[in-house]
Amino acid sequence: MNDTTQPDRGRRALLIATGAAAGIPALGGAGAMISTLQPSERAKAAGAPVEVDIADLAPGQMKTVEWRGKPVWILRRTPDMLASLNSTVAQLADPGSTRNPDEMTPAYARNAHRSIKPEILVAIGICTHLGCSPTEKFSPGAQPSLPNDWAGGFLCPCHGSTFDLAGRVFKNKPAPDNLPVPRHMYASETKIVIGKDELGEA
Repeated sequence: MNDTTQPDRGRRALLIATGAAAGIPALGGAGAMISTLQPSERAKAAGAPVEVDIADLAPGQMKTVEWRGKPVWILRRTPDMLASLNSTVAQLADPGSTRNPDEMTPAYARNAHRSIKPEILVAIGICTHLGCSPTEKFSPGAQPSLPNDWAGGFLCPCHGSTFDLAGRVFKNKPAPDNLPVPRHMYASETKIVIGKDELGEA
């Protein structure tokens, strides 16, 4: 009896050990396969919504953050900056943001200040002509490459397109459209989520 049970036990132990050893690579392979199904951190960063704290943004100041590889401007406009938006309307190519509205301007930003809150502008800082990044020209008055009655806004250094402080393009400029307003929402009074709104992610 001892002669037959000992080989059986040895065989059984060998089978268990072999099965376990074979299962380890299989589990490792399954883990690797599952991890490849998950988006990488880089992919998440490229498309995921970005939360921005604006508590430290003083009136007249702008901060730039990156979303989907694009610069997004957040400008806290002063009362004077907001008042200037009325003075530029007759000079603008698309003051009501009616061109390509679904692509360029969410419904909640199709107003004179192109924003949810009048004082906070959120816009993608890429010229709609050939993709250069305009520079801030917030000071009103005559300046190089700008008209004498300049009320403040943005100037594209590549081909001279100008935009007011709501990102609306002036007439007779190379840029065909206003600066895009990305989908965004307020997570709190001082935090903006870019790339997401009440309808979902962009």
